[in-house]
Amino acid sequence: MDYVVEMLNIRKEFPGIVANDNITVQVRKGEIHALLGENGAGKSTLMNVLFGLYQPEKGEIRYNGEKVNITDPNIATKLGIGMVHQHFMLVDNYSVTENIILGSEPTKNGKIDLKKAEREVQELSDRYGLKVDPTAKIRDISVGMQQRVEILKTLYRGANVLIFDEPTAVLTPLEIKELIDIMHSLINEGKSIILITHKLKEIMQVCDRCTVIRKGKGIGTVNVSETNVTELASLMVGREVNFTTEKSPAKPANVVLEINNLNVKDSRNVNIVKDLNLEVRAGEIVGIAGVDGNGQTELIEAITGLTKSQSGSVKVNGKNITNFKPRKVTESGVGHIPQDRHKYGLVLDFPVAENIVLQTYYQKPYSKNRVLNFKDIYSKANKLIEEYDVRTPSVYTKARALSGGNQQKAIISREIDRSPDLLIAAQPTRGLDVGAIEFIHRKLVEERDKGKAVLLVSFELDEVFDVSDRIAVMFDGKVVANVKPEKTNEQELGLLMAGSTKTEAGDKDDI
Repeated sequence: MDYVVEMLNIRKEFPGIVANDNITVQVRKGEIHALLGENGAGKSTLMNVLFGLYQPEKGEIRYNGEKVNITDPNIATKLGIGMVHQHFMLVDNYSVTENIILGSEPTKNGKIDLKKAEREVQELSDRYGLKVDPTAKIRDISVGMQQRVEILKTLYRGANVLIFDEPTAVLTPLEIKELIDIMHSLINEGKSIILITHKLKEIMQVCDRCTVIRKGKGIGTVNVSETNVTELASLMVGREVNFTTEKSPAKPANVVLEINNLNVKDSRNVNIVKDLNLEVRAGEIVGIAGVDGNGQTELIEAITGLTKSQSGSVKVNGKNITNFKPRKVTESGVGHIPQDRHKYGLVLDFPVAENIVLQTYYQKPYSKNRVLNFKDIYSKANKLIEEYDVRTPSVYTKARALSGGNQQKAIISREIDRSPDLLIAAQPTRGLDVGAIEFIHRKLVEERDKGKAVLLVSFELDEVFDVSDRIAVMFDGKVVANVKPEKTNEQELGLLMAGSTKTEAGDKDDI
């Protein structure tokens, strides 16, 4: 069998941890090969070895049958290996073309030939159906479009093997469908794709074979056509996984969050939340469903004090907290698992332990007379790290060194442990594996059962259906419908998210 990439018995160590313990992965030409594993299993580390960002302690890499020594990403690029990272490597103020050619600029008479580059980018975009505007600024395009720019960066440099690291973690359902189409067009052109993902459905949908890694060790490679979601989940976490959240019927009580006629502008000064009304009661989980860009992000930022609202009110337990600063919002009984964990959830260069007390470090027992009590801080961190299975070499490790999923678990442990009256969970399971998702969903239900109010915002319709007691559908900056999960379905919800009225959606569903 001819393999385009072979990673044989790769071992990669970091202080206090073996990230890859003699793992072998063999990728065939023209296939989509999944790399599946829990958060911190070593998937991204292994691909960083292939791309030359890390050097292994042991093992060898072969490319088209020949042994190669990939000591830096330039060598990987010359061989034809490209990587689309989970967190994009783009310059906001540059255009799409300027980002793509960065470091490989075509020149004419000693100057960068931008027009030629724009033509080449347009040709590549058309060839692979990427629909990217070469002249657009990165700051003005959607997350899904930014990802396409990252793909074009690798194609512009002649990549034949593309590594996608959690490519759908930040995409809407429509963007995921479009990305899958793009992957198929790349394969039809003779490329090979290595797909790092937690999403079992996507593996079943697009992949040919799947290599499973558990706690740094290779468990084996399976043909996707000969397996199923349940078996893959068991291989990944080493036990059976429950895909539905067990919960008793909700017992809603007093109103905890009350929003009246709220109006919020986005970064372009456009009114994006429009006279919105919403209530969340103690003892219930309200899920917000909606296509990205309909005001969900701005709504959450307005509640949590990250952006100002123009008019209307936000009340928590009857107290008006409209336009409070974030700390005042927190002290009013609000917990927030933010959508952007790097921007709003963590101080990446702080140790894990100090990130875990970011909301409470100035309170007893973590500080006294404005002096931090590190003994209690690190004691608390050790407890939560164990309870939430945050995989880190130590409590002193910087947050940026953790995998995305373990960063998320650290944030979730901090917010849920405080047991606030209102817990806002925005994309809480983004980047988490099925075992961690099962655990987080259980924690959200536990908070509900303690009589807390939970507001869940997720682009994963499965998650909204599974966890919510009530679903508020957002379209064009407003809540257009409130539905019970057991009395609707994905088709009706999809129509409501696209702007149909409840009656129209119901009529279409009946046809």
